Amino acid sequence: MNLALARSFNQVLAAGIGITALSLWLYTLTFNLRNRVTLSYAVILLSLAAAFGGEALGSAAHTTAMADVWFHLQWLGVILLPAAYLHFSDALLATTGRPSRGRRRIGIWAAYGLAVFFLLLLVHGDLLGAFNASAPFPYHAPTGWTWAFAAYYLGIMAWAWVNFVRAYRRTVVRASRRRMRYLLLGALAPTLGAFPYATFLGTLTQQAPMFFWLLATASNLMTTVLLVVMAYAVAFFGVAWPDRVVRIRLFRWLLRGPVAVSTVLALTTIVRRVGERFGESYTVLVPLTMVLGFLWVEHLIGATEPLWEHLLVAWRDDETMTPLHHLEERLFTRQDLVQFFEAVLAALCDQLRVPHAFIVALEGDKPELLATVGAAPALPESAARTLLSQAAEQADLLRWDDYLLMPLHGSEGRLVGVLGFPHAADLSPEALETLHTLAERAVQALEYYAAGHRAAQTLQALRPADDFIPRLRAVARYNQQQVLTPRDALPPSAELAQWVKDALSHYWGGPKLSRSPLTRLQVIQQAMQERDEDASQAVRTVLRDAVERLRPEGERRFTTEWLLYNILEMKFFQGRKVREVASRLALSEANFYRKQRVALEEVVRVLLEMEAEAREKNGDLR
Repeated sequence: MNLALARSFNQVLAAGIGITALSLWLYTLTFNLRNRVTLSYAVILLSLAAAFGGEALGSAAHTTAMADVWFHLQWLGVILLPAAYLHFSDALLATTGRPSRGRRRIGIWAAYGLAVFFLLLLVHGDLLGAFNASAPFPYHAPTGWTWAFAAYYLGIMAWAWVNFVRAYRRTVVRASRRRMRYLLLGALAPTLGAFPYATFLGTLTQQAPMFFWLLATASNLMTTVLLVVMAYAVAFFGVAWPDRVVRIRLFRWLLRGPVAVSTVLALTTIVRRVGERFGESYTVLVPLTMVLGFLWVEHLIGATEPLWEHLLVAWRDDETMTPLHHLEERLFTRQDLVQFFEAVLAALCDQLRVPHAFIVALEGDKPELLATVGAAPALPESAARTLLSQAAEQADLLRWDDYLLMPLHGSEGRLVGVLGFPHAADLSPEALETLHTLAERAVQALEYYAAGHRAAQTLQALRPADDFIPRLRAVARYNQQQVLTPRDALPPSAELAQWVKDALSHYWGGPKLSRSPLTRLQVIQQAMQERDEDASQAVRTVLRDAVERLRPEGERRFTTEWLLYNILEMKFFQGRKVREVASRLALSEANFYRKQRVALEEVVRVLLEMEAEAREKNGDLR
């Protein structure tokens, strides 16, 4: 391996780490930013993205000025990293039941304050010395402030690791201790891999460049693996999903994000380097490789998805989960049923030489015209009931006006529908055989759909009104005493918060109100019974009551005390636009959305209190 190849390989690895860190940061923002551990971890990821992204871009820059800019970006990430690490370790220790008594909190603020101080030195040009772009390892010469930063870096990291070890010792449950070991192992990556060794070992790197490039390559490989290990451990914090869901979501995100992008980047770099050897720094093969690389990687991920899902989780072989996993793939929806019946009726029309045909299905005792080909017959409900009562007692063709009807009897002999077509049909022996075959297929489809519908209703009935137990499991993963946490002391459910936001956004009418999952709450059911309201009215009434509980006493004002109530009342009940509400409350739009999120969380908290009151009133202790 020559020096240029080692340098190119290391650039790809550094870029891959930056891409992975940025992708995991987006994953954290997307799925779980409410938990303090994941929030502080997001700061670590952003620091790593800046550190390794700056290193990759700086080492690939063609001018000294641009390389200097990118290596300053690397130092920005490195400066923020120790404070973020200390913040993360404190959140981790608090999660295991050891919250800060004030000293750790003060230490975190001091660490961030020192980080800001070093950033100011970086911007002013005092932190780093002259930039040596011609060295095998481009680096900035150290200054006195650089050595002061190194002492700060090592001191804060040591403190963070003390907190890590304390958190590990406080963990009791085997699964939690295993994940904590993964986290400690993965935490080595930012600690060791992000530090700018070249600044402090500049002259040594020039004496043995190949050795240090190989060392940097090994370090980046280790950092890549350990960063994913750390992300896997952190992904379980504060989420109510089962472990199998967390693993699959994270792995799918990694494959379709950093793995795909890094692979395409590596292939593109190889093609470009080969082109440079032949005197062409940029050829048509570069964009072609990029496009084909993305298509090939995405196809490979999709084709192997069943295999790696099977390797990731053992629940495939579980007698409970296996049928549930295949239910979505095999479930016959109403649209699927109608499409199948249209194919059946089209085949029937061809065989019987008739212009139209139809199928009427029984929804309970109510007839419904489910599918037609050609002109739909006029089927008054009263006549249809009489006709179906006659068809229930007959197994062969039945005459009705200008139509012949074939009763469709299920496996238990019960009438499930009728198949109709004009009486002038060709009823040759072959046509009759086809008719009976198609009628049998229609019966099988109706029974298959009914079985799936019953399964879906059963699953819907088993779904709790709120996710109390999954949320309780989430907070007790690393602190077992949290299983004693009362319902109203748990963090609000993210799913429940989304339901509330959706219902409020359609407060004056819309599917998100009329079909809201909030109707499963006992407080909603109670409102429907006591006030004789339909589902939409009950949801609207309970949400209004919840918001009114947030109203401060006295005459309405536009002060800080009234801010959350005013946001909810003006945005959702009055239906004003965001810009208008923000202007009236003297808020920027960005600040408005932050305050709106807080207001919605307060509504969820009040709604959970109302739900607890409704359960207590009904004697439900679940």
